[in-house]
Amino acid sequence: MEYTRLGTSGLKVSRLALGCMSFGVPSPIQPWTLDDQAAEPVFRQAVELGITFWDTANIYGMGASEEIVGRALRKYTRREDVVLATKIFFPMRQGPSRPGLSRKAILDQLDASLDRLGTDHVDLYQIHRFDPDTPVEETMEALHDVIKAGKVRYIGASSMWAWQFAKMQHAAELNGWTKFVSMQDQYSLLQREEEREMFGLLADLGVGSLPWSPLCAGLLARPWGERGTTRAGTIQPTDPYGRPLFLDSDAGIVGAVERIAGERGVPMAQIATAWVLKNPVVTAPLVGATKPNHLVDAVAALEIQLTDEEITSLESPYTPRLPTHF
Repeated sequence: MEYTRLGTSGLKVSRLALGCMSFGVPSPIQPWTLDDQAAEPVFRQAVELGITFWDTANIYGMGASEEIVGRALRKYTRREDVVLATKIFFPMRQGPSRPGLSRKAILDQLDASLDRLGTDHVDLYQIHRFDPDTPVEETMEALHDVIKAGKVRYIGASSMWAWQFAKMQHAAELNGWTKFVSMQDQYSLLQREEEREMFGLLADLGVGSLPWSPLCAGLLARPWGERGTTRAGTIQPTDPYGRPLFLDSDAGIVGAVERIAGERGVPMAQIATAWVLKNPVVTAPLVGATKPNHLVDAVAALEIQLTDEEITSLESPYTPRLPTHF
């Protein structure tokens, strides 16, 4: 495993992050989630492979993911050996103040996340989306306060327009508050819109990128037209968070991944992940593992150096599309 700093911060993380959206209580909406027993091999493998960066969110399984991650921390490793990340934004209950990034929401939901995780702090606390209904100053001050209270070590953001992220960073800088060290955004060979403005902004600000869905819900891990996983088979309509905007050119991209993987004698997932890792702004892609080979393939991708010719083949079929900010 390789380790690096998250952006220009002093926080060291593994070059791959264990994405914990896959953990929870299986349901008709998310039949692909793993409970404690089913997730045990994944956590053990992550520890063995040196993946020390674990990312969850309060909304994953309506808190169930945080509970499972918290139990895994105590059972399979030590709290101080893991960089633990979670998120806030989406509604966790009914009521007029349920969603968003108000001071009340941040203080209430952070305490609830800490209870579920069974810890007194998280290393990286991320806003899951931009909240147009709350002044950015209120959000950034509240995030600064939970850091000063010792409940959070660093803060990050996820899935928004570049101008929104810049606005929040600017508010923090003007007021002497803590700034974001990371941006968690959708980025893969089938969704490259972050290259237009966000990645340039992140590079300029010294903020690290933590791409989610680097395999585009598994679509880049198998030949075009195959739906070999439970999640991939339920993308529409039960998995809207993994749904890309399919275009005719996507078949050419997946075909290029398949061809290069065949020539190198490796799984397609390794090629698609290696492409994401080559971007200098990318710190650690999130790997949502439900099978033993998922983490193994991701780690193996760290050793793959794509040639200029291969990169051109992978990138040339791409057609612009709307980013997925929800």
